[in-house]
Amino acid sequence: MAKTVSFACVHFSVAFLVGYLMTGSVWVGGALAMVEPACNTVAFHFHEKIWKRIESRRAQATTVAAAT
Repeated sequence: MAKTVSFACVHFSVAFLVGYLMTGSVWVGGALAMVEPACNTVAFHFHEKIWKRIESRRAQATTVAAAT
């Protein structure tokens, strides 16, 4: 869990820094640091669901091929 929290801190920091460096605005950097990781979390959820489906189909195809 410590690694996850550490990565979240790095992610928020990088998002803030990129937004700030690109715009010079602490407000934009702060908003980006809040919005981007939240959007990324939702995208990651769907990414994982898609990959689980792909892995399941591959495993099923391997099982069928081994049985024949």
